Amino acid sequence: MSSEKESVHVQSVSGHEIHETLRHRITTRYVTADPHSYLQRPDEKSSRFWVRRLGQIKPVELLLGEAEISGLNRALTSWQLIFLGIGAIIGTGIFVLSGTAAANNAGPAITISFIIAAIASAFAAFSYSEMASMIPVAGSAYTYAYATMGEFVAWIIGWDLILEYMVGAATVGVGWSGYFVKFFSVAANAHFSPSWTEPPIKWNESPTSISIEDGQYFNVPGFTIIMLVTIVLCIGIRESAWINSGIVIIKLLVILMFIFALCGFVDTNNYHPYIPPNTTGDWHKFGTPGIFAAATTVFFSYIGFDAVTTAALEAKNPKRDLPIGIFGSLIISTVLYLATCTVMTGAANYTLLGVSTPVTVAVDVVQLHTGKNFKWLNIIVTLGALCGLTSVLLINLLAQSRVFYSMAKDGLLPAFIATVHPRFKTPYIATLIVGTVTAILAAVLPVDLLGNMTSVGTLLAFFVVHAGVIVMRFTRPDVERRFRIPGGKYPSLLVPFCGMVVSILLIAVAEVTTIWRLFVWMGIGWIIYFAYGIRHSTLRRNPVGRFAEAHAGLAEATHIKRDSEGIQIEEYEHTPANEHENIPARV
Repeated sequence: MSSEKESVHVQSVSGHEIHETLRHRITTRYVTADPHSYLQRPDEKSSRFWVRRLGQIKPVELLLGEAEISGLNRALTSWQLIFLGIGAIIGTGIFVLSGTAAANNAGPAITISFIIAAIASAFAAFSYSEMASMIPVAGSAYTYAYATMGEFVAWIIGWDLILEYMVGAATVGVGWSGYFVKFFSVAANAHFSPSWTEPPIKWNESPTSISIEDGQYFNVPGFTIIMLVTIVLCIGIRESAWINSGIVIIKLLVILMFIFALCGFVDTNNYHPYIPPNTTGDWHKFGTPGIFAAATTVFFSYIGFDAVTTAALEAKNPKRDLPIGIFGSLIISTVLYLATCTVMTGAANYTLLGVSTPVTVAVDVVQLHTGKNFKWLNIIVTLGALCGLTSVLLINLLAQSRVFYSMAKDGLLPAFIATVHPRFKTPYIATLIVGTVTAILAAVLPVDLLGNMTSVGTLLAFFVVHAGVIVMRFTRPDVERRFRIPGGKYPSLLVPFCGMVVSILLIAVAEVTTIWRLFVWMGIGWIIYFAYGIRHSTLRRNPVGRFAEAHAGLAEATHIKRDSEGIQIEEYEHTPANEHENIPARV
């Protein structure tokens, strides 16, 4: 009998030892900053080394140290970050995609679609805020993936973010062109030929087809505005932020004016049926599934708060201000989305809104039914839309160039892309590349094709950030978090878990062709990574030197920095892990 008890005791001890050993190995992987561990060991086969390379992470300490030697200008306050978020969020979603999603998928129930998308975004906002307060560096989801899941997953998300921001900005460029033409039509009765104001390529999801429109050659307004915004971004982050803040104020005033001017002319008959029945056999078209399909499309409307995190290296106090910028911009934008869609679908029947300028259609319908002259409102609305879409362009291109910058700094893209301008302190090479490619896309591709691709890419990035929060909770509990998802140590993890589920569900209801396009884009990214990125990664070519530079930057960051006005910019406090746990100390 006693021997049986001893056997059970030995087994339980062995099980406990195995568990502790496994936990120790996993935790050590995330907290040991030994640059030599990134080199090939003498007895290690090349094939095993290459496989190990795919999962090598960048420790938080290395990321923080690199942030101090970035050369970028820390100039953004919490209010400017909120305005950056609003500038990126409120634009194409409210002025363009809200109408097309209502006309093609959800009808008046487009407001429910916005609520679903807002819930998914709220989950993501919590996860982004915790990660941003813990790792306040440029790169957004790309950097978070590098710190939690390794280089290969980081590359996948970085390549996905390129799709998200670049294609997103191109979508806005197409919408901007539509409102540009509408503005001159309403204000001066001037009409431009579609030959030079609309993209030549036309796309249909069902049945799937692509065609060239006769007589349409190049979207000149969309191309031009993107190149102008690119030049502004090259000049400097402080100047870009002030321009964005001014544009956002104009945009918010115009939206409020639209809401209060038309709310008294809402026809409740336009809300019936609130959820139009599906009569086509295509489950994306109306009915309850159509609401979720529309949610995937309008999810594009919430792209923006995550762009706030890409400006972390240019924020004065990123650990405190990034969560403020994320939640502040998301809450304000959601309220305005719901109010605008409610008024728009009440003022005009949803079947009339499937155009690139749905807000002005609502104004035209009210003017037709009432006989009142609302020309002044149409002029103001189109002008506000132009301002709003311009700010979205600015933030999307800003975010894209910072992701490019981060990937080039890591060696996954050519190093010249990470060049910082000696006077303006901006990554101008990355900005010029991103701006030029985006302008060309806006000149030739249609808005519906671009918008759907962007939404799916964003959801994939959100999924990875949610997973990163869970990973870091277990592997790096010692890292300071100025913001932590509320609810306690373990119950709070329901938020990122639910966010992962919602992201997968919204991807699943996307158009099949959109998902296939994402896979094709990822396949191209894998080819580039294995042909160039993995061979030129700085963690492979010179990990010792990279760690030494970052270590020097982190040591320098322990001193308080102040700007010209004497305001404290940032202070990092490095607490060794072995003060909390019995694990190897960091270098």
